[in-house]
Amino acid sequence: MEKLSHLVENAFMIAWEYLEATGELGEAEGAAGELLDIIHAMIRTGERRRILIANTAIDAYKRRRLRGEVRNGQPDKAGAA
Repeated sequence: MEKLSHLVENAFMIAWEYLEATGELGEAEGAAGELLDIIHAMIRTGERRRILIANTAIDAYKRRRLRGEVRNGQPDKAGAA
């Protein structure tokens, strides 16, 4: 069984690299926080499949950016109209 720290790291890197490669990654610090929040929430529910966690984090991050939602209530560049 994968250690939780490795699970977080692996899921994060999969999501980060995908979003970066597709040009959908926003400001680095905000994006990192958002992805980690999503990943930690899934792990707290008992999910341990890293690909599922990464894919869910990617989808949730993309939906939040489309709606203009970001950390601390500050709109990011992609969310600005």
